[in-house]
Amino acid sequence: MTFPETGNIVLIGYRACGKSSVGAALARVLKRPFVDLDQVLVTEAGCSIAQLVSQEGWEEFRRREKELVARYARQRGLVLAPGGGAVLDPDNVQVLQENGLVIWLSATPEVIRARLARDQATASNRPSLTGADAADEVTAVLKEREPLYRQAAQMVIDTTALSLDEVVAEVLASLK
Repeated sequence: MTFPETGNIVLIGYRACGKSSVGAALARVLKRPFVDLDQVLVTEAGCSIAQLVSQEGWEEFRRREKELVARYARQRGLVLAPGGGAVLDPDNVQVLQENGLVIWLSATPEVIRARLARDQATASNRPSLTGADAADEVTAVLKEREPLYRQAAQMVIDTTALSLDEVVAEVLASLK
């Protein structure tokens, strides 16, 4: 797959599939800016995502997310990591595809649950998506989103058994 040097590289996927860590590593290697849209949203909102959702609701969070996707997707030469639910909005998917290579980083539900359990530092920033316990939530949300990730992606990398370096190497190999 040939990829234009000015196009964005967009990493989509569920929580804990590696969007932020792979994105940061990839950006270092490619000497591109990395933009984690959830982090931008937190900075601009002045509070965590969990606080924003608690105070203003999911609709307001998704509105802000959509504005950020539109703003950053139209820029060039970035490595972008939108939030895991960005694919719920077809407009987000369209603008990301038009201006970049969309790569779905996937993982099994068991691995996602284990990664989330290990990442207690950001657990408080991740509001529940369904109100269910973590194990049931991962299964339910993946069932809803996997078809959307699949449809949005131009490339899929299963991160289940790969190290960070191996995922980055797969992305780089696909860009050549």
